[in-house]
Amino acid sequence: MPTLTIIDTFGFLFRNFYALPPLKSKKGIPTGMITGFMNFIASLGKEFPTDYVVFTLDSKEKDTFRKEIFKDYKANRPEAPEDLKVQLPIAIGLIKEMGFKMIEMPGFESDDIIASLAKKAANDGIKVKIVSHDKDMYQLIDDDKIVIFDPIKKIEINEEKCKEKFGVHPKYFKDFQALVGDSSDNIPGVKGIGVKTAAKLINEYKNLENIYENIDKIKGALQKKLIEGKENAFLSRELVTLKTDLFENINLEEFKYPEINPILKVADKLIDLDITSVIDRVKKNGLFVKTKEPTKQIEFEAIILENEKELFEIIDKIEDNIVSFDTETTSLENPKIVGFSFAFEENKAYYVPINHFYLGVSKQIDEKIALKAIEKILEKKVIGHNLKFDFKMLKNYKIKTPTPFADTMILGWIIDPDSPVGLDSLAKRYLNHQNIKYKEIVGKNQNFSEIDIKTAAKYASEDAIITLKLYEVLKEKTWEEVKWDIENIEMPLINILIDMEKEGIKVDIEYLEKLQKELTQKLESLTKEIYNLAGSEFNIKSPKQLSNILFEVLKLPVKKKTKTGYSTDEKVLNSLKNTHPIIEKLLEYRKFDKLLTTYIIPLKEYAKKDKNQKVYTNFLQTGTATGRLSSKNPNLQNIPTSTEINIRNAFITDKLFVSLDYSQIELRLLAHFSKDPHLIEAFLNDKDIHLETAAKIFGKDNAKEYRSIAKSINFGLIYGMGPKKLSETINVSTKEAKKFIEKYFENFSTVKDFIEKTKVEARKKGYVETLFKRRRFFDFNSANARTLAAYEREAVNTIFQGSAADIIKKAMIDIKNKFPSSKMILQIHDELIFEIDNKNQAYEYKEIMENAIKLEVPLKVGISFAKRWGELK
Repeated sequence: MPTLTIIDTFGFLFRNFYALPPLKSKKGIPTGMITGFMNFIASLGKEFPTDYVVFTLDSKEKDTFRKEIFKDYKANRPEAPEDLKVQLPIAIGLIKEMGFKMIEMPGFESDDIIASLAKKAANDGIKVKIVSHDKDMYQLIDDDKIVIFDPIKKIEINEEKCKEKFGVHPKYFKDFQALVGDSSDNIPGVKGIGVKTAAKLINEYKNLENIYENIDKIKGALQKKLIEGKENAFLSRELVTLKTDLFENINLEEFKYPEINPILKVADKLIDLDITSVIDRVKKNGLFVKTKEPTKQIEFEAIILENEKELFEIIDKIEDNIVSFDTETTSLENPKIVGFSFAFEENKAYYVPINHFYLGVSKQIDEKIALKAIEKILEKKVIGHNLKFDFKMLKNYKIKTPTPFADTMILGWIIDPDSPVGLDSLAKRYLNHQNIKYKEIVGKNQNFSEIDIKTAAKYASEDAIITLKLYEVLKEKTWEEVKWDIENIEMPLINILIDMEKEGIKVDIEYLEKLQKELTQKLESLTKEIYNLAGSEFNIKSPKQLSNILFEVLKLPVKKKTKTGYSTDEKVLNSLKNTHPIIEKLLEYRKFDKLLTTYIIPLKEYAKKDKNQKVYTNFLQTGTATGRLSSKNPNLQNIPTSTEINIRNAFITDKLFVSLDYSQIELRLLAHFSKDPHLIEAFLNDKDIHLETAAKIFGKDNAKEYRSIAKSINFGLIYGMGPKKLSETINVSTKEAKKFIEKYFENFSTVKDFIEKTKVEARKKGYVETLFKRRRFFDFNSANARTLAAYEREAVNTIFQGSAADIIKKAMIDIKNKFPSSKMILQIHDELIFEIDNKNQAYEYKEIMENAIKLEVPLKVGISFAKRWGELK
């Protein structure tokens, strides 16, 4: 079952501060709390696995709704120690840089956000672990759905542990707290009533209302205390009761645990703080440069150009030199230009202010003149860092952007595709230079246009000069074989991706609304059917309640036990398919619920924001280690292919869509690299490769019957599938699966030789290479047996996936070079989708794709046409 971990940020950090020794960095910065926190983060992905993570923060507004109820709420909180104050913003910054989602809501405390998230997620069938030391959280505990997690003791606090500690069940905890009070939050409670007395009262009467309705039955001093404290009791309950209705919906994708180890994203900052032990726990070869030397800040002169004549004179001086270029904008979303910087000399960088806007702003360059200056700079050998952002913004001003001479973000990724490639990170790693942070000069409610020009110039000029110096270092670190790929593939691809992103794809909002209505009705109908089959009503999304129905009431065979009971995850349900009709209905319910909440509703909301009803994805060139493009905001590469609930049909065109899809490209690459005669012969003669494989393993007479198994084996071997995984995929025993794999290798011995040779060479060299010589590195030397096996699988897979990525990128460029006006809309791994006016264009694109590169076997591209994406075959 998926797990969401919710972390009470300030509460957790405060606890760390007081629990750990007062460590300090060599520069005298206190680091004890940060060290403890980062050790927890390092454990989060391994010792405490979780699918989703979110950090919650208290509102910065001091006057929350509880203050309105009781002005003395939290009035006795002491001032935080200075060392704690220093570390808090550093820790918050690290959380953001690691890529975790943080939520803060004006007027509400972290506890209310936690409660609302927990209830919503639990109702959606997600197990929730709350990392907090606040007693208020105990009221949320609901076995198998919501637990409190103690990372020090490494235990989950459930209903039983709550009763052990406080003597009451979590559902009565608010009333228990109302009696006991809480001195740390200045919650009065009932004077003179302690934990034991409160527990006894709650166990007998359950809540405050029942206590006071039966006050005559309570005798002596206790009755007097209760009567005198009645007002405080009800006030206290109101204060401790957490809000659970702050979210109508939550997008779990925003909380997804980062794919790149989050520690690695902040490795340079941790080194600067002398917190290196946590890095050693997750170290990988080449991911960062350890140094004990103090940071050597690069000195340079930041020159403001506010005179038109001087600006063009300086640009003329660039001549044939490489020039680093960067823009400053109002925002990341719908950006407007504020200024630009450039550098081409050893220790000088220039800033051109254009649209700064604040009281007393000095002279600036007129926007039209500035844009002409930019056009002139772009005629030079232009480099930058993430130029896709700058160029995309400049296209809004009708500026034609060239193919960049180089992009340091892409160079950094080519050299080390598993590491962070932000400018700050690369500067620290390769230049030992600490860049000025954006947040240090731009306030929370400001944008760059409001920043003093002198301050802006220093910040912007630094980006330009550091990019220039970084380029000099990185170009020396790239190996000769990959330079063709950088110049002819990765750099030209930048403008192609910009065009694709700006084009977008139209969405049929009415169609999505119809799907939403249809799925909502289906879920309602399925709910009734499930209730009828279960014999009672229950919360379908509650693993505990579902477990009770399946294994206690219906007595279905138990497949998997967890610490908290019986598992009801998808794998378990699939294994129970033939045991009871309720299982099919539950799987159907989960499928429809996911389609509705993950795709239909979010896509509809994206499209509604655009006047053309389009959605615009962002393609990431450096988003994967294999080289494949990735997509985000929204991710259009993982839209389900199901035809039953056809979400892809929501994407429409006024012209015609054409899909051009490389057929079995990774198997063709397997034939190319392994030079296996059987595979080559099959592809040269355009035979059904899976049927041919089935014939080799199971005999010609059985080939058709076993084709699907042969297909699973063919693709499985590329992805490093072993007997266990294959047995689960094709529903046979592990022993049988092992025999199938052995039989395959008997018939395709050169394939086995190639795979084994790849593993040996990868361990020897520490890397593998794709078709276009891009490398991916693996730290085999420090790997344990399990990690070693994973590295070997990834090494083999990288050759195929990475080479397929190389080929389709080249095809994209070849098409754009021959047909500059072609409208490429989407790239989904091995498939390209275009908007076209006539079918003849598409067949020319197909020919280009099939001739993108010559392999030992021919490349083949499937083609289909439709007005809706979902109708493409």
